[in-house]
Amino acid sequence: MSSTIPAAPATPPAANGAVDPNKTFGIVALIVSIFASLIGAILGIVAYTKSKKAGFKNKFALAAIIVGFVLFVVQVIAVIGIVVAGVAAVSSLCEGQAPGVYETTTGTTVTCP
Repeated sequence: MSSTIPAAPATPPAANGAVDPNKTFGIVALIVSIFASLIGAILGIVAYTKSKKAGFKNKFALAAIIVGFVLFVVQVIAVIGIVVAGVAAVSSLCEGQAPGVYETTTGTTVTCP
């Protein structure tokens, strides 16, 4: 005696001519992902999931996910680069200097270890 567990019903395909109610949400997510990458990517995931449950393929939401995460990675790399450049600039100010506090030509102070 074998027992089979029935599979979950597949999402029905969208009817011809039907419009995805979450398409606008996907467009908004794409626009937000350009200006606030991580938030836009999260909104894109929500829009894509809702569209998929309704039986639609939301290409705008998928684009928002991709653009959001790519821009987020670029922003993280840029911040790391800026921090590294800043540390290098400060350490070059102290090169050849004895330990102490010095004032630069711009009026800022630099503490050299």
